Amino acid sequence: MNRLFAAALLGASMLTSLVASAQEPFKIGLILPMTGPSQSTGKQINAAVNLFVQQNGDVVAGRKIEVILRDDAGVADTTKRVAQELLVKDRVNALAGFGLTPLALSTAPLATQAKVPMVVMSAATSIITERSPFIVRTSQVVPQVAGVMGTWTAKQKIKKAVTLVSDYGPGLDAETWFNSQFKAGGGEVLASLRVPLANPDFAPFLQRVKDAAPDAVFVFTPSGMGAIFIKQFVERGLDKSGIKLISMGDVTDDDQLNDMGDVVIGIENAGPYSANHPSDTNKKFVAAFKAANHFRPNFMAVFGYDGMQAIYDAIKKTGGKGEGEALVNAMRGAAWESPRGPVSIDPETRDIVMNVYIRRVAKVDGELYNVEFETVPNVKDPAKTKN
Repeated sequence: MNRLFAAALLGASMLTSLVASAQEPFKIGLILPMTGPSQSTGKQINAAVNLFVQQNGDVVAGRKIEVILRDDAGVADTTKRVAQELLVKDRVNALAGFGLTPLALSTAPLATQAKVPMVVMSAATSIITERSPFIVRTSQVVPQVAGVMGTWTAKQKIKKAVTLVSDYGPGLDAETWFNSQFKAGGGEVLASLRVPLANPDFAPFLQRVKDAAPDAVFVFTPSGMGAIFIKQFVERGLDKSGIKLISMGDVTDDDQLNDMGDVVIGIENAGPYSANHPSDTNKKFVAAFKAANHFRPNFMAVFGYDGMQAIYDAIKKTGGKGEGEALVNAMRGAAWESPRGPVSIDPETRDIVMNVYIRRVAKVDGELYNVEFETVPNVKDPAKTKN
């Protein structure tokens, strides 16, 4: 941390403390990849944040809410620079967003020094909340979902599997936790393949899957890359190979699912949210989201929506006067009914606790959806669960 930034930050922090008592606006610096390969994530979260403010009002406990959106294009150096500007120049009271793990990790030290809550609405590597005591996560933690899928797969008479993941933090988490739980259930992992995150070409890795001839291949890619994978999966003929495709829900993302075509029907996957989730809360959310945006919400939208819920509730709990650590403490243990089902913030890890659903892609009223058929309730991050 350079001295100039630290000095500027100290001055901004002192001023923020003074103006908070005067009920100045509560500013949320929303940093998202609105352009670049992860722009689907930015589009979905931004739309959900706007919807939440529209539905719940822009004044909370006497504080006017101002959301300041900044595009980082999914580049960590840009994320860090934008976060510095938001903290020093705009004197934001909270940071939020963070589309990928490297983006969240680049900002964590700034949140710590500024003592400003950082609400992670997308990035999903387990270690993120350990990098700053001011981070609260409302998205998901990859081990939650991958571990559940590994356990479930081992129960399906699938004896041999290959894993194929994007080569970065969440992908490695997915590989580790699927493999460990699949093996614990008696399965054998024939190979663990990692695809470069930037400009991914799945074809040579899919050939290796085909050559290994497993019963199933477990796949994880970031949100927005599933369509690329499915296209190459079909082009290589794996859809007719007899190798079962199973995945995390990021691959069968609601934002792209209808464009993938009927070839994805029957794919079984695990995830925290489907636009087809049958609760009344979700039905109302989907209807309002579609009316406002003219496209379907995906899991990223719900993560952003829940992030705003956590921030609003914390402002209310602190009577509109809480800053920094007080806001983070107000988020610890918070619980509410999300469009994805009941959720809470683990008071120890500051990670989301949520249901994980086993789903199957099916056509419903002429559209493709991830249709839930099994629920594992109240899943914590197993990477942080003490034995």
